[in-house]
Amino acid sequence: MFLRLAGLPRRIKILLMLFSDLVLLPLALWSSVALRMGTLSPDVASYIWLFFVVPFVTIPIFIRIGLYRAVIRYLDDKIIYTVFYGVTLSVLLLTAVIVMGRVSSIPRSSLIIYWIIAIAYIASSRFLARGLMRSLERFEDRRQPVAIYGAGRAGLQTALALMSGPEFRPVAFFDDNPEVQGTNVVGIRVFDPMEAIDVMKAKECRQLLIAMPSASRTRRKEIIQKFEREGVILKTLPGMGELVDGRVRIEDIREVGVEDLLGRDPVPPFEDLIKSCIRDKVVLVTGAGGSIGSELCRQIILNTPRKLILLEQAEFALYKIEQDILKHRINFEVVPILGDVLNSDHMEKLISRYGVQTVYHAAAYKHVPLVESNVIAGVMNNVFGTLAASRAAIKGNVETFVLISTDKAVRPTNVMGASKRLSELVLQGLAQDRKCSTRFCMVRFGNVLGSSGSVVPLFKEQIRNGGPVTVTHPEVTRYFMTIPEAAQLVLQAGSMGKGGDVFVLDMGESVKILDLAKKMIELSGLEVRDSVTGSGDISIEFTGLRPGEKLYEELLIGSNVSWTAHPRIMTASENCLEWDTLNKQLDELKNACLSGDDRVVRAILKALVPEYVQG
Repeated sequence: MFLRLAGLPRRIKILLMLFSDLVLLPLALWSSVALRMGTLSPDVASYIWLFFVVPFVTIPIFIRIGLYRAVIRYLDDKIIYTVFYGVTLSVLLLTAVIVMGRVSSIPRSSLIIYWIIAIAYIASSRFLARGLMRSLERFEDRRQPVAIYGAGRAGLQTALALMSGPEFRPVAFFDDNPEVQGTNVVGIRVFDPMEAIDVMKAKECRQLLIAMPSASRTRRKEIIQKFEREGVILKTLPGMGELVDGRVRIEDIREVGVEDLLGRDPVPPFEDLIKSCIRDKVVLVTGAGGSIGSELCRQIILNTPRKLILLEQAEFALYKIEQDILKHRINFEVVPILGDVLNSDHMEKLISRYGVQTVYHAAAYKHVPLVESNVIAGVMNNVFGTLAASRAAIKGNVETFVLISTDKAVRPTNVMGASKRLSELVLQGLAQDRKCSTRFCMVRFGNVLGSSGSVVPLFKEQIRNGGPVTVTHPEVTRYFMTIPEAAQLVLQAGSMGKGGDVFVLDMGESVKILDLAKKMIELSGLEVRDSVTGSGDISIEFTGLRPGEKLYEELLIGSNVSWTAHPRIMTASENCLEWDTLNKQLDELKNACLSGDDRVVRAILKALVPEYVQG
């Protein structure tokens, strides 16, 4: 019977609550008179009609103030204020009826007693109904229990969203604020985080949702570290900037990512730097469909260029980034161009036709093993693509040309790194010409999280498939930065360039890839398999360093580095080649590429980049 009651349509449930009020309101009036008279059988014959008037006076007020719109199972303590307001208005109207009806036989003080009892009866009926509904839900609820860290606004909205869904059932809140600990939020108890592990075990809950979108990365990291070895599956909400109008949706919830483990808060952008090369200018992004290129485009549109040109050789990647940009309400033109930076004539015509003022050159082959086995394609795209784009920029009087470089260009052990270092040397050589009006600069940084070819999505897929997680070497380390932060710093560094500058982004502390793999397994609620005992869920296997791969990466060739006005951007002073010498050897390198001689290409690379040591 009770299960049928829980499954009734909402309209029927509202009618049932209305019927209960029809009974409770006259009962409250009778109780108040009985208490005032001190007898269980007071004489009410002379004003019996008032017991019929009370519900017809009060229920319209309840309807008007929205008491019947509240969803019973999600009622919170605020319902008391609604009941208080409604009953108070009804008492005032009832008093007016008694005065105008000249009812002298009813004790006036019983109205005060009625006011108190009516509030108690109506509020209690709601809370009893809520308790019954939730008990029935728990009786047959097969949803997964989840705890929520953060009992603030985001936590409340998240709990309500989860409670109305078919997958998860919130069972506990944890909050650092002592004032809310021990209270109930939408019927869910708020606990001290120090009790979190015991509470979750008692409630058989293995999932924790961090609902603190405004918390710093440092604070998130502290919370994550508290739970990462406890077999708890951690999930989180995005930052406040990603939540629209403060509304939390189920699809906003994501697994805890590596960016939450970095523990480093991004520095707010310097608006004057980020806008100087973009605002009201024609901007070209090469490799616009790639990981960095697409994020550069997303950051650029926030700063209202006059026109944004997207150059990409992969059709689907170009289509995807164009559609992504057009989702935003923009008041400038977006021009998608299918093309190759190696096509010099196309680049010159493109820059001349649209009057390009700023170029962000992100087009490159970056996957180390693939470039190592495709030497000529890598050198052609990375070196001569940069050369073609930069010469077209000079010819088209482009104001600023920014090359996206990599930490693998520092003392490279692979063709990809050597080709990117040579690309830097090309721009440094071109910048030596005093007649050149184009400002060239390079921005060098390490790995970005979630980029194509990154270990993070690979590890996620391997964990999802039950393992093993493959790590090349137990001691390998890498620098990591989020894609949005990297793109934002690139835009700011580009504004600082004077000509031939090499900017290096502060990547923070390097991360041991083995530790990263272990943390990702633990954050998935699983255990790393012990190689000796065989206990655990996911094993880690070492595959050996790939061709051209280093144990660790560096960001600086020498020690001559100085800080800029931005706390995350440094500038390096490094040796470069005379343009006349470099230009001749570039011709030799191109001829070697066209003839298909990998050995000669590597030899010329070695001559031009002395730090290059084949791994």
